[in-house]
Amino acid sequence: MDYELMMNGNVKIGQRAPEFEANTTMGKVSLNNYAGKWLILFSHPGDFTPVCTTEMIAFTKAHTYFKQLNTELLGLSVDSNSSHLAWVYDIYCRTGIKISFPIIADRNGEIARRYGMISNDISNTETVRNVYIIDDKGTIRTILIYPMNVGRFIPEIIRIVQALQMADCAQGSTAANWIPNQPVIVSPPKTYEELVERVSEIENNRNGISWYLSFKESPKNCINDNCNSE
Repeated sequence: MDYELMMNGNVKIGQRAPEFEANTTMGKVSLNNYAGKWLILFSHPGDFTPVCTTEMIAFTKAHTYFKQLNTELLGLSVDSNSSHLAWVYDIYCRTGIKISFPIIADRNGEIARRYGMISNDISNTETVRNVYIIDDKGTIRTILIYPMNVGRFIPEIIRIVQALQMADCAQGSTAANWIPNQPVIVSPPKTYEELVERVSEIENNRNGISWYLSFKESPKNCINDNCNSE
């Protein structure tokens, strides 16, 4: 881990997620515990706060959908583990909902700063609403940052995981507003010969608007499956 990353949380898409070991509401966890799975690592400003409470409930309700994508959830704030436990128990007592994933007690803020979860212009201690989508190889694939007063839209986080898994499997890209079962974008040709072939294919199949933008059907069973493009 280099000094810049340790001090400034300068994590980027495409780099390996920083390692950590932490105490949580479900015992000790480390990043290595999630090897072979996708991980949604997200921070929240504080326990017993209204927006965060709605997010914990929403993530729990969606946990089954994440599991179907070979994806786990892991929360984090700088509150103590005792505070986390009291909070999740209070949620259960008032709603009957059991928070189904661990919440890291990052009391000294080491993990939060390593990942860049603290915005000093807003607070020197509280974490903002960061989301890190980490793939099954430990690589950071997406970073989302929400302000403290706006809750996360969980269906979009699910869609991003689906889109990433599809793009990987199909060896292509997903278009704006893509949802599962829609076509994927074919990678652009790299040579003039491939360009001419692509133009001919589009004329025959009407599957694009130009050589640089054409589509193919999404491969079957591609999300959360180590398949190759068809």
